[in-house]
Amino acid sequence: MQEIVIKKIKLKWVDVLTEFFERTNLRKNSLVVVGCSTSEVSGSKIGSNSNQEIGNLLFSVLAEAAQTNKVNLAIQCCEHLNRALVIERNIARKLMYPEVNAKPTLHAGGAFAVAAFQNMTDPILVENIQADAGIDIGDTFIGMHLKPVVVPLRLKVKQIGGAHLTSAGTRSKLIGGARAEYRTDI
Repeated sequence: MQEIVIKKIKLKWVDVLTEFFERTNLRKNSLVVVGCSTSEVSGSKIGSNSNQEIGNLLFSVLAEAAQTNKVNLAIQCCEHLNRALVIERNIARKLMYPEVNAKPTLHAGGAFAVAAFQNMTDPILVENIQADAGIDIGDTFIGMHLKPVVVPLRLKVKQIGGAHLTSAGTRSKLIGGARAEYRTDI
């Protein structure tokens, strides 16, 4: 891709992550799920033009932001791996998510998941998670991996390259009805 296009993508992604982490106020060790179609970012139809350069760029910026904000990442693969997630083994064990036997490739998992698998310390795949918040680049449908109750987060940036961008946080369920008193510290 052209160097100017890559720089624009990176700058927008940095803006997204800055606003996302400011607005979600995630606690230390929260789990954040991110799904990304590099095909969509490059202006193609989802699943048709995986781009490892874009995957590497987006993951490296995300990993740095996650480390700065002291959160854990789960990177969603594409539908060819049933939207399994790349996650650090120690996090999966701590949260009791069972490992599945696969690894992402460019055309079964996607470039973003490949970048995560190549750059995490001890990556594995798991089938399902319940993340505290998430970002979806290119309509990859991360909602299945968020805790109930999902709260949409409307960020200023709506698109990365050619990909539609959405994000969400979660909140605890309000239970008990009219007589219940709710905590405000969670």
